[in-house]
Amino acid sequence: MIYFDSAATSLLRPPSVRRAVSGSIGKHAGYGRSGHRAAEKAAEAVFACRSEAAKLFGLVDETRVVFCTSATQALNTAIMGLPLQNKAAVISGYEHNAVRRPLVRRSERDGLEIRIAQSRLFDRDDAVRAFDRLLDQRCGLCVCTMVSNVFGNLLPVEEIGRMCRERGIVFVVDASQAAGSLPVDAGRIGADIICVPGHKGLLGPVGTGMMLLCTDVRPEPLLFGGTGGESRSLYQPETIPERFESGTLNVAGICGLCEGIRYVRKHLPKIRYREEKLVRELKYALQTFSGIRVYDSGSEPCGSLFSFTADGWHPEELAQKLAERGIAVRAGLHCAPLAHESVGTACEGTVRVSLCGENTDAEVLRFCRTLWTILMRK
Repeated sequence: MIYFDSAATSLLRPPSVRRAVSGSIGKHAGYGRSGHRAAEKAAEAVFACRSEAAKLFGLVDETRVVFCTSATQALNTAIMGLPLQNKAAVISGYEHNAVRRPLVRRSERDGLEIRIAQSRLFDRDDAVRAFDRLLDQRCGLCVCTMVSNVFGNLLPVEEIGRMCRERGIVFVVDASQAAGSLPVDAGRIGADIICVPGHKGLLGPVGTGMMLLCTDVRPEPLLFGGTGGESRSLYQPETIPERFESGTLNVAGICGLCEGIRYVRKHLPKIRYREEKLVRELKYALQTFSGIRVYDSGSEPCGSLFSFTADGWHPEELAQKLAERGIAVRAGLHCAPLAHESVGTACEGTVRVSLCGENTDAEVLRFCRTLWTILMRK
């Protein structure tokens, strides 16, 4: 199978990730729950992953790495836990439902005003102007994705972060499609919180993710319960990361994530080079096909994914035809209807192609030939 759906979940993971997950089972007990050797080994493994993540993302210490089940849980913790009653929140026009749905819930519950900084696709200057207009004194929160999970356009998070710092607005970044493909440096971005999944570009197992606490901003926890300490207290501990890690951590998944992060730290320049090269070649080839529209800037940098549509084809029908021939892509709205509303593809969505550093030129060529054959037979 040719796997061009890495923006959903990585499939082509390093063997070390699989070995770490299987090696953890039967060796590691519950993290932070006991003093015997199996629990101590679990604590060492979890600390190792925190340390690797802190180095990758430029955090000042490991305790600022909070483990979650996904970027969705991390984003919900940040959005639902901040004091936003009767305030406003500004988001880009390319946000995932993991951002938009909790904001709608805050709107209904707390009177939060949701403002959308609409901007033209692949126009970073237009995005900066849009945020600049909306980030005013009533704003308590700004949330922005680094890379659209539909079109691959890069949002100007560093410029937005600077505006938020100058105006005293909490800034949360969704790095779901950036982590593992692009440099994500907490100091350069200037975010208060960065949310990342473990199972995409970081090459870890499903059921893993992180909330990176880049400043002293601390939302209320989303979950309450046992943290392995202060058991007599009826209240959640104040210390981090324990404050946000109620329940037993997914130690086996964290061990796999640690190996994925180590691989990314070692190979990120090579990964970025391969992804850029293959995406550029694939876009160029598809733009020569009659009836194909590729959503591309032509010059602006993009992530490891892009979208296209084909005249006379519903995206989901075309994706199914490709799947029948052993090529995995994704079609539809990609859990981000706002992005499609911003670009005008909300009716049927798009076909999304997302690559990773392990994909090859031969796979790109086979994809193009297969797609051409499908289009010619209709």
